[in-house]
Amino acid sequence: MKVVLDWDGTVTETDGLHLVLLEFGDEKIYDAAENELGRDLTLHEVIAMEFESVRAPLEEVVAWMVENVRIRNGFAELARRHRPLIVSSGFHELIEPVLDREGLEVDVVANRIDSRPDGWRAQFRNADPCSVCGQPCKRADIAGLGEFAYAGDGFSDRCIALAATRIFARDGLADYLEARGVPFERFEDFHDVIRAL
Repeated sequence: MKVVLDWDGTVTETDGLHLVLLEFGDEKIYDAAENELGRDLTLHEVIAMEFESVRAPLEEVVAWMVENVRIRNGFAELARRHRPLIVSSGFHELIEPVLDREGLEVDVVANRIDSRPDGWRAQFRNADPCSVCGQPCKRADIAGLGEFAYAGDGFSDRCIALAATRIFARDGLADYLEARGVPFERFEDFHDVIRAL
């Protein structure tokens, strides 16, 4: 069975996008956008709004990410054993340097960023609304994949997790699934996932 993983807050110990916004963006815009997520704004709209407040050069942000973002325990072992697919609402430009630091090669499906001095512009890989949730979401990334196990932690993981044969969840995704009576397995690190698989 294929293993599919979220990146921010799942593979990483904390949400790297959040860290970038706190370090380089506008925290007021971040707070306002997050409060509207799932109410008046789609995830794409929230990410676009938040990252327009980032004006630092990409090289500076990448260097900061490589120095500060930590990978959850057990990920390297899981990556070598199962060669997971990373499906992220984040950006290739911020994910791949961290994977390079770790010496790991895995397939990544993510968005792109146009890092402009007047504010970064998110370039989303998929604009078509999902037939299930009504928003562009990660479910499109696994079309035709067959049975898969999914591990995630947050809002962007809800719809894709519901398509998985087996779900590993933590934090907000675990709360969401529990409230809906959807079976899942909690995990703290990837050693938990490896043992379960």
